[in-house]
Amino acid sequence: MEKKNGNESHLRSREIHKCTLVSVIINILLTGFQILAGLFSGSQGLIADGIHSLSDLSSDFVVLIANKKSHKASDIDHHYGHLRFENGAKLIIGAILLLVGVGMLWSAGNKLLHPETHQLVKGAALWVAILALVVKESLFRYMFATGKRIQSSLLIANAWHARSDAASSVVVAIGIAGNLLGFHAMDLVAALIVGIFIAHMGYKFSADALHDLMDRSLEPELENDIKTCLLSTEGVTGLHDLKTRKMGDLALVDVHLEVNGELSVKEGHQIAVNARNKVMQKFKVLNVMTHIDPAQ
Repeated sequence: MEKKNGNESHLRSREIHKCTLVSVIINILLTGFQILAGLFSGSQGLIADGIHSLSDLSSDFVVLIANKKSHKASDIDHHYGHLRFENGAKLIIGAILLLVGVGMLWSAGNKLLHPETHQLVKGAALWVAILALVVKESLFRYMFATGKRIQSSLLIANAWHARSDAASSVVVAIGIAGNLLGFHAMDLVAALIVGIFIAHMGYKFSADALHDLMDRSLEPELENDIKTCLLSTEGVTGLHDLKTRKMGDLALVDVHLEVNGELSVKEGHQIAVNARNKVMQKFKVLNVMTHIDPAQ
């Protein structure tokens, strides 16, 4: 069982690494292309979108580091392993998004307050924004599909980061189009909207990761499924004090199992082992800590 889990973990790690490297290459190219095009065309929205691509690149490196660290074996300082590097990485990605969003809001808002800084954007900027949109949406679909297939919340979080970039490209394209039609402030308004969108997503990711690092329990439906699985084990007559907490994309489970009080210690232990194995085989659980109590 442990060998199987080890192989699955290794394959999962390779998939995350490969997928993130693809994202790194695309974001390096997009960042340079968008910022240069934005400077050439005079589009603040396109420059903001390029900076967003740069934040994507930062989060890609966070994912690569976390993916490597989280699969280290347990040691004297980390008895449960290093899976929470993934939760920490999600927190960092969220913080990056939040800071980038606030920075963009500050920049765009300041320029909106000074109409003399408004510029006429060149038409080439619109085609660059549309191209960036297509590339980013394709990257999101690839990363999200991979994340769902291997059940990696870290990769899914990074995929949504890419989707936020795609959404920002839509806003930027609209802003550039408005600027070309004579509404010169629309490019800055687009940058402002992108900043709000990014900051909101950053807050959401940060809050979610922080709750996981503070031992948030599993969803009630999943806890009920685990409870049903435990109660279906032969010899388990009841249970209480079921507690769960997240560890990366896995979970830790603590539970008191009630068995016939007339059983020997050896028999009670075997029931606990059977119950643990059933949960480990059916759910994404790192460990099940059981305590045997005599049924009342």
